[in-house]
Amino acid sequence: MIAIILGTRPEIIKMSPIIRECERIREDYIILHTGQHYSYEMDKTFFDELELPQPKYNLDAGSGSHAEQTGRILTGIEKILINERPDIVLVQGDTNTVLAGALAAAKLHIKVGHVEAGLRSFDRAMPEEINRIVSDHISDYLFAPTETAKNYLLKEGIEESKIIVTGNTIVDAVYQNRDLSKKKADILGKYGLVPKSYILVTAHRAENVDSPETLKNIISTLEILAKEYSVPVFFPMHPRTKKMMDQFGLIPEKITIIDPVGFLEFLQLESNARLVLTDSGGVQEETCILGVPCVTLRTSTERPETIDTGANVLAGTHTDQILKAAKQMLSRQQDWKNPYGDGNAGERIITLCTNLLCAARTS
Repeated sequence: MIAIILGTRPEIIKMSPIIRECERIREDYIILHTGQHYSYEMDKTFFDELELPQPKYNLDAGSGSHAEQTGRILTGIEKILINERPDIVLVQGDTNTVLAGALAAAKLHIKVGHVEAGLRSFDRAMPEEINRIVSDHISDYLFAPTETAKNYLLKEGIEESKIIVTGNTIVDAVYQNRDLSKKKADILGKYGLVPKSYILVTAHRAENVDSPETLKNIISTLEILAKEYSVPVFFPMHPRTKKMMDQFGLIPEKITIIDPVGFLEFLQLESNARLVLTDSGGVQEETCILGVPCVTLRTSTERPETIDTGANVLAGTHTDQILKAAKQMLSRQQDWKNPYGDGNAGERIITLCTNLLCAARTS
């Protein structure tokens, strides 16, 4: 039996192809939702709109310091794993849920498969970097999305026999959900947006939104872009960012701010944008797959493939650098090759897991 552990909306999205493959082949599995982001109740809509089965367990861990949150998740996961005794635990990415899930399983001598293993920003100031490094080194199977990720793992001394390049499940998710989004959503019509005639923005990282100087600078730069290019700037705003905007008294005049949207609506916004500015790793990947130019509001990235292929550029958070990067990407030909695979990563991962489990039973 396979235990799929997730806790954030990006994990739901990236695990959705794996869940669908388990359903397709009728593999025995359970979903454990830690509730790391907001609450399980708020995430239920994600399962509904992506037409996924609801989790068997939810911990409703909520927020808190990294230690508090990870501790609550670790304790909750351990109890469930002791009761369920799965053959393998699958975790995805670099969150506190991933760290706690991998650690709980490893200490119970349950095999751990890390989906999207080997990503590195080489910035230890990012808590996500710590999470993914530790998770990689205690996992039994490392499902690397690219050869670059595999090489990072090899350089850290991880045995090559543990590493399998599968492609990234985000490609599967984009392909599978793009058609679904056309049937279920029309956010462009709702807000009167014209395809390829607006700039889309996301920002949620603490280093960007918790600093009044940095957040003010990002917002003022977006207003300059709106004026200079005479295009709407559309900003589905993360609750954390909205809270800090209110706290700092920032009231933009030329930016359309809305509440967060579901993945299907966001997929429509991304695929039809002229340019995307973001500090999200997942959005860097999605825009690269969709052929939409991206400017990353960070000075490092764990998605170097997006830079190498020409789909993305690092700009940091200073006005002149953001404006320079935006101009560069707006004039770039959108002819890069998607480096993240063919959209069959979920199938490969589950096939590998079932083969490994069969081999273990017969040995």
